[in-house]
Amino acid sequence: MTIRWGIVTAGKISNDFVNAFKTYPDIGDQTIVGIAARDKKKAADFAKTHGIPKVFDSYEALAKSKDIDVAYIGALNPDHYQLSIMFLENGKHVLCEKPLCMNYKQAKSLLGFAEKKKLFFMEAVWSRFAPAYIALEEEIKSGKLGDVQFVDANFGVPIAGVDRLKMKSMGGSAILDIGIYLLQFAQYVFKDEPIKVSAHGELNEDGVDVVDTVILEYSNGRRAVLNAHAKLRLLNNATVVGDKGRATLLDPFHFPHKLVHADGKVEEFKLHTSKLPYVFENSAGLVYQAIETARCIREGLLESPRMSHRESLVLAKLEDEVRRQVGCHHAADDQEFP
Repeated sequence: MTIRWGIVTAGKISNDFVNAFKTYPDIGDQTIVGIAARDKKKAADFAKTHGIPKVFDSYEALAKSKDIDVAYIGALNPDHYQLSIMFLENGKHVLCEKPLCMNYKQAKSLLGFAEKKKLFFMEAVWSRFAPAYIALEEEIKSGKLGDVQFVDANFGVPIAGVDRLKMKSMGGSAILDIGIYLLQFAQYVFKDEPIKVSAHGELNEDGVDVVDTVILEYSNGRRAVLNAHAKLRLLNNATVVGDKGRATLLDPFHFPHKLVHADGKVEEFKLHTSKLPYVFENSAGLVYQAIETARCIREGLLESPRMSHRESLVLAKLEDEVRRQVGCHHAADDQEFP
């Protein structure tokens, strides 16, 4: 069975996703057949660049099309909820960019709807499918780090002036943009929900957080210290420390190509190449979540065990709490969802 994809929006992340997908040497029996965007000319140009056969007049037309099985949603944060609902309502599986929604209430409503429709749905936390992440997980399970007690991770890039981050109307927030990578990493390591969250941050003139320092405290004294910084470039490593050793995902830790093992050896994970340029670093790795999505659909799964619905709900809850403590409030926080 060929898995047929529709691409929702013709923005930067969609460009990288499609480029990674179409240049991967072993994508399997799946293909991209259509695209829709608010600006049809932009969608047409995108389709020409990437060799996508069909351009749809609207998101609704794409959602209703019998030509696609699954939608990749690369829209801005505030649009994730309604667009996902639209595609699910029309019987399509969905891979939706992170953050899944603007808050926990939206995320709970959306995931409940996906389960009711009995369709596959996943938040596109591509980090979870990085070969380096899988190798790190195996290192932890092997016992080479001993009892893991501490996570230290930083993500800083100077994007405080970028509209999607700085503007409240676009769902701006450092914790929702780059900070989600930090939160998901701590969750990936510890697996449990934190028992305490402490957050301090800096807001811009629009009331959007541009700097966040977050301490997550887990049972048995385990702790994660996380820094998200949209004003400065940090050394974006992530280190896991146990009582026998440590392992580090090297910059860019959110999708790394190098892992420093407990014995000090550096393992490299090469990504496939592309003739077309990527917008974001190591975006070739976006393909792995497409492969996982296709696998789950074929096996009749409604969620991926590596990025489950429960995981998305925990992340949404943590994002809400960080924003609450630093003072970043969005309009969606005042709304209720079915």
